[in-house]
Amino acid sequence: MLLILSNKKQLLLQAKSLLLSASFQQLSRSSELTFTCHKISAIFKQSRPALFNNLYLAMSTQPAKDHTEGHKIPFLLDDHTVTTVRESKILVILRGLPGSGKSTLAKEIEQKYKENSRLFSADEYNIKPAIRSSDGGEYAKLDEDLNTCCERREANLIVLDDTHHDRERLEELFDFANKYHFIVVILEPKTPWRLDCGQLKDRNHWKLSLEELKNLRPALEKEIIPLYFGWFVTKRDEDALRKTSQDFLEQLGNFKPFKKRLQAYGYEDKHKLDLLKYFGKTPNILHCTTKYCDYGKVTGSEEYAQQEAVKKGYSKAYTLHLTALFVTPRTAGARVELTEEQLSLWPLDAEKEVMPKDAFPRGSRAHITLGTATEVQDVQTGIDLLEFIKLQQAGGEREDMGEICGGRIHYYENGMWMLTLPRKIELKTIFSGYYGKAGVSAPQRGGKKVLLPTCQVM
Repeated sequence: MLLILSNKKQLLLQAKSLLLSASFQQLSRSSELTFTCHKISAIFKQSRPALFNNLYLAMSTQPAKDHTEGHKIPFLLDDHTVTTVRESKILVILRGLPGSGKSTLAKEIEQKYKENSRLFSADEYNIKPAIRSSDGGEYAKLDEDLNTCCERREANLIVLDDTHHDRERLEELFDFANKYHFIVVILEPKTPWRLDCGQLKDRNHWKLSLEELKNLRPALEKEIIPLYFGWFVTKRDEDALRKTSQDFLEQLGNFKPFKKRLQAYGYEDKHKLDLLKYFGKTPNILHCTTKYCDYGKVTGSEEYAQQEAVKKGYSKAYTLHLTALFVTPRTAGARVELTEEQLSLWPLDAEKEVMPKDAFPRGSRAHITLGTATEVQDVQTGIDLLEFIKLQQAGGEREDMGEICGGRIHYYENGMWMLTLPRKIELKTIFSGYYGKAGVSAPQRGGKKVLLPTCQVM
């Protein structure tokens, strides 16, 4: 009897040590633990069933811990990202097969940002993972609560936990994000079994059959490619930059040297030109595009999305630096100076795409569009910036017109003006993608003049 008790104590200590020191992934293939468990089972299962059941329960909860490796995302571990997320409006869309680990990841994110986040789980609305009904009526209550949450500004970080295998449903969520000006981040669990229907059959609480899981898998195997990848400015810094842009345009519009050179804008000289109205069309969320993909239609899009730097950088926070503001008859923008780390996300051919015959330093095209003239596309802003740089490289003449907004303003030619900032503007951003409906342009703000309090350049 004493020998049996001694064995019990020794085996329990051995099992406890394994459970505490190894990851579940290691445990699941550990022959030592398997042998230990068999011995524990033989000793305790009949003589001490309660103790055996407690040990089994402890082991059965280990899958909740095996997400640690797969969940090493910036949202949870990178301090700069955590700080930046708290200043942003972000819609996190979790997608994956039932049982793949979405709920665990969702709760980790919710707990990390519990002071300003809200988690919406399809499970709580009894929405079973399946081919959705034709009218999508099963999402009516969830969507109602989602809209109420945003209208009341109850959270600036919203986490949606669902399979999100249906493209039409995703497009509805993308429209929702655009309506409330949320940055969209799509995350998937990285657990080893996330696409293993054999294991998922036993893991999902909906008790979906192997065949049902296989029917859902194809839609979740293919990565979602956005319209474009880029750095999206946090809500706080975006508001400040829009105010700075407004102040710049107002001062430039009233600047006497500018009024004497209006022919390129289609007006007679000395005419009063309201640049805020002229550049009344602005992006829904200010951003610096890295790669335009057109949902995978552009050559090289999938290769870019698979780059290690892009995968590691996705959902991570970066600080961008603005060095100048500029205006042409077509666009108003801000020049971005990229760091070495940020250049790892910059496509090698970004400048050649629009000016194949010219040579520019990598990252020269990096910019933020602040506004465009009627019917001018945002892509023109980067082209205009390269025109400035091309003139600078050629040693083209530029006129120093004095000082506005605390910086030096220079005139180049054909209505091109550039303000060198007295000090760089720092912007906190999240690296993600713009997602929407294929064939539909990204939404713009415009049509109405938004009055913002006057401010000075940051």
